[in-house]
Amino acid sequence: MDVYVGMDVHRKRSQVAIVDAAGVPQRNRNVANDPAKLVPILGALPPGTPVAFEAAYGWGWLVDLLEELELEPHLVHPSRCKAIASARLKNDKVDAATLAQLLRADLLPEAWIAPQATRDLRALLRHRASLVRLSTLCKNRIHAVLADRGIGEDQVLWTGPGRAWLADLALPPTPRAIIQDCCGLLDTLATPIARLEGEIATLAKPDPRVQALMVLPGVGKLTAMTLVAEIGDIARFPTARKLCAWAGLTPQVRNSDRKVRHGHITKQGSPWVRGILQEAAQTAKRHPMFAGAYAQLARRRGRNIATTAIARRLLARSFHILTQLEATSEKAGTGRARVSA
Repeated sequence: MDVYVGMDVHRKRSQVAIVDAAGVPQRNRNVANDPAKLVPILGALPPGTPVAFEAAYGWGWLVDLLEELELEPHLVHPSRCKAIASARLKNDKVDAATLAQLLRADLLPEAWIAPQATRDLRALLRHRASLVRLSTLCKNRIHAVLADRGIGEDQVLWTGPGRAWLADLALPPTPRAIIQDCCGLLDTLATPIARLEGEIATLAKPDPRVQALMVLPGVGKLTAMTLVAEIGDIARFPTARKLCAWAGLTPQVRNSDRKVRHGHITKQGSPWVRGILQEAAQTAKRHPMFAGAYAQLARRRGRNIATTAIARRLLARSFHILTQLEATSEKAGTGRARVSA
């Protein structure tokens, strides 16, 4: 008997609903997020049974468990599952049953489940980015303390001479303690950041996608690695416009009758892609490849919107580079197969 499973996953417990091919509920119970508790329920299902769950906090372990049990995981896009968000009666049992029914009707808005290697690469890059943000926060705090005391900065503070200048400043006890604490945190963060950048450089060297993307202005090794990790399989995007929409770099559109209104970018999708492309666009907008378009857009719409447009163009060009590289690889693989035959 074909069955469909919907799971409302939370931090510690999950609601598991099972319906048959006719939509008749077979089971709906709450269990702890422990393989010892879930395997007796999920392990009894036929191999290949589809299981739907939302992309909630910490879902990677569930994908691994379902694949180990030879079940078929379906990751639901949380912001697009309106049947749950707009329901008048909303609790865990109803949510899990709704997921199972939508899965049975093939109406689920699914998200891509990246392979474990891609998820690990994303985690590595995001961890490094988080540490860099903490480092920037400490630097901004030091700038704020100096500005509050009316002290001007005539040099870069994070070099050897700059740190020595900071140490020699005559400051009251409280601002001195704040600066010392921030400098200590900067020194502590420098070690894991350097280690992570070394690991990322080692992973980037043999990857042809990274080398191909680095021909774009403003795209360095870290930017290219972030794009490769966050985009994943480029074949899941049919066009460059779809990729830009996934990254949240396309404008909102409101169309009613004959009125069409375009708003700001949607900011949906991966914030890591948008953030790294905004940084890359700061350099790319001065390159001859984009300088003319940037100047024209900046005059009409302002510098911020123009910079975002350059980020979108960088992503579109990345799509074409990755697509062409994949097509070349497939063609080379077909050629080798014919020769071996």
